[in-house]
Amino acid sequence: MSSEPARVLIVAHRTAATAALRDAVHRRAKRGPCSFTLLVPRPYWDPDTDEAEITLELAIPLLDRAAGSRVRGVIGAVDPLEAVRELLTHEQFDEAIVSTLPAPISRWLHLDLPHRIEQLGLTVQVVTAVHAQRAVVDAVHGLAPPA
Repeated sequence: MSSEPARVLIVAHRTAATAALRDAVHRRAKRGPCSFTLLVPRPYWDPDTDEAEITLELAIPLLDRAAGSRVRGVIGAVDPLEAVRELLTHEQFDEAIVSTLPAPISRWLHLDLPHRIEQLGLTVQVVTAVHAQRAVVDAVHGLAPPA
């Protein structure tokens, strides 16, 4: 077994700041030495917005606390699989955590993203959020969820 920390790629967008992902990162950090990189693909509905940057700004401090160490943030291509492929051309990872919306509304699950990332040689854990990041953003800004 290598003495190097495992390199864990987190692929998330709207679920990047959810409790489910934070819990998964915390559990993975407790299992053994590792480093985390959060890859946030640009949103397909409006790739020219600052949404990916805002997602990183919101999620990184939360994931840092969950990991107990610094989580690096990267913005990728609109297509999440292409974003992973591009990152893998110059970086190595041992495993991935793919954070998605629930199955009925998850575009990434409909695209079979976790399985397609596995085909690139990574072990993949899927984390399904109960609520999207919007609830976290609203809470940060003091907005109540709709009744």
